[in-house]
Amino acid sequence: MSYTALYRKWRPAVFDDVKGQDHIVQTLKNQIVSGRVGHAYLFCGTRGTGKTSIAKIFAKAVNCEHPVDGSPCGECPVCRAIAGGASMNVVEIDAASNNGVENIRDIREQVQYPPTDGRYRVYIIDEVHMLSIGAFNALLKTLEEPPSYVIFILATTEVHKIPVTILSRCQRYDFKRIPAETIAARLREVTQAEQIEIEEKAVLYLAKAADGAFRDALSLLDQCIAFHFGETLTYDNVLDILGAVDQTLFSRMFQAIMDKRTKDCILILEEMVVQGRELGQFVNDFIWYLRNLLLVQTAEDAAGLVDMSEDNLKQLLEDGKRTDGNTLIRQIRVLSELSNQLRYASQKRILIEIALIKLTKPEMEVNIDSLLERVASLEARFEEGLPVRPGGYEAQAAGYGQVAAVPEALGGQPEEAGSSGAAIPPKEVAIPPAQLEDLKLIRNEWGNIVRQMGMSIRPSFRDTVVEPSGDSCLCIVFSDPINYAIGNRPSVIGSLERYVAEKYGKSIYFKTRQRETGERANTIYVSDEELREKIHMDISIEED
Repeated sequence: MSYTALYRKWRPAVFDDVKGQDHIVQTLKNQIVSGRVGHAYLFCGTRGTGKTSIAKIFAKAVNCEHPVDGSPCGECPVCRAIAGGASMNVVEIDAASNNGVENIRDIREQVQYPPTDGRYRVYIIDEVHMLSIGAFNALLKTLEEPPSYVIFILATTEVHKIPVTILSRCQRYDFKRIPAETIAARLREVTQAEQIEIEEKAVLYLAKAADGAFRDALSLLDQCIAFHFGETLTYDNVLDILGAVDQTLFSRMFQAIMDKRTKDCILILEEMVVQGRELGQFVNDFIWYLRNLLLVQTAEDAAGLVDMSEDNLKQLLEDGKRTDGNTLIRQIRVLSELSNQLRYASQKRILIEIALIKLTKPEMEVNIDSLLERVASLEARFEEGLPVRPGGYEAQAAGYGQVAAVPEALGGQPEEAGSSGAAIPPKEVAIPPAQLEDLKLIRNEWGNIVRQMGMSIRPSFRDTVVEPSGDSCLCIVFSDPINYAIGNRPSVIGSLERYVAEKYGKSIYFKTRQRETGERANTIYVSDEELREKIHMDISIEED
């Protein structure tokens, strides 16, 4: 005898076997008991939630010779014929492969003949949204005024594709996703009846992996049983078969992200690749893990919402203390965008690695949530008494190229290190007092000035240095050639000069140039009086 898949073997035969759709079952039973059966029904919902099963039970119930509280008896000849697929009164059509006008015309011809046995002819059209426009139009009249002995049951997973003219002629029933605990209870019944030994942890994971679909849960169980036939089905066995990842690995990955350990994130991903884990499933499960973190942070008594063991919940609470809601929302956004890309990607690993680099290096993104994370990192470093080094993302978040210079009071610039690692002493250059005053003003306000630039221009002014270039003239020195190509445009310099004039009342002209290789950047500009006090001798100032 050929083997029957579990989802077919355990398909509900009566209304009492249906789980998780009580609102629909009770309504249909009441209609049958009261004799108020409609002529057209639309069952819509995600896959595996019982649409076709309830349609078949309803078809048996309306034709059953001895119905029990609106449910078919399952013993009369009509019920047995419908269950065995031998009844001429119940016609099941797959609209995905029979979606033409001629198929609907065949139905219109058939409905002219009353049922040979039973009271109703029931037409179940599955995936009805696949019908062509012509087929829908051909169905309209028959659907609106069918013979009294005809019932149409239309099933679809994409109700938005159904024309409004069809929707208005049907009683609509929306099928809900089945709760994980309801699926788990059903899996326990099936495994007990099939004499299959399975760990409780494995049952719970299968129920969660089914994503609200009974059929998916039974199919996954069938797959795991086939691989480990005759053995106790453990949680680790299920993870191996489904290519899933254990909870502890999510915690390791999250901690590496929060510690900005990019290399460790890549190594953890490498570990999953070697183990043969399904990368798309990992991303979806990791999003769910971050969702749980967000819940325990924001919701009161969130233990009942995350559905996990005490040990995993304890670890989740510890991880939740390491971050805040804004950071979690950004991480979920990045991974959700990644999940959409992975559906059609041929290089999933590379895309995941790029996303992990984004998560560990928020300075690579220019948006509000990544900026908030960078500011939070700055605040944490200040609280710990750690220095904030220029040139990194801390300096970019603080001022987009604002130079932290010492001695800043004298208009100095950062010190440079020589090839031996020792700091090169800064060179002191004397400039007229008027030029020094302009230089100090612009350098002190450079971060604020750059922040006023447009979002497309602002990043190009990162890592820039301002130096004197004559009376009422300053030069902006760019380190990156690409940024230089953007920042030296006349329109950009013109808007910068206008802003300085309006904000500070100074008519300062700006030049631009690109820093040369090996050029020192730690020159300190002082007035001739300050330099004379230091060297105790007369000096001459060179004209520009």
